Amino acid sequence: MFIFAPAMTTFIGEYPSKLDDKGRLVLPAPLKRAVPAGGDTRFVVKKDLFADCLEMYTFEEWQRRSEEVKSRLNFFNEEHSRFWREFTRNRDVVEPDPKFGRITISRKLLDAIGVTRDVVFSGSDYKIEIWARETFEASSLSEDEFLSIAGKLSERG
Repeated sequence: MFIFAPAMTTFIGEYPSKLDDKGRLVLPAPLKRAVPAGGDTRFVVKKDLFADCLEMYTFEEWQRRSEEVKSRLNFFNEEHSRFWREFTRNRDVVEPDPKFGRITISRKLLDAIGVTRDVVFSGSDYKIEIWARETFEASSLSEDEFLSIAGKLSERG
């Protein structure tokens, strides 16, 4: 007997966008289409831990990932509780409007990554990253850096 897990949404591609005068972004159509029709269209947006970008997860994927993190914590341990509090701080739940696909992300989160107007939505498999355009362009690894990391990862197996 086979039990199939629900299919995970996969986001691929890089798409420029601009913040409109009301502080909204249009979720690029290819990313919007990647979300299964008839499902939950909410996303959780939070600041990335290591980069100056935002991470945008489908609500289902966020629940899966947060449960995984929680399973590693002991909430009777003060350090673990403090970590969880910080991990869950400064998140937005956004839902694209059905007609235009616009989303509103808090100014606090946009300021945290330096967005003034131009952004890049970058599909990163199980999540979408949102970058200030200039930061995204500057974040690329050199070919030598990429190959060095690839070599280190290949040694792990």
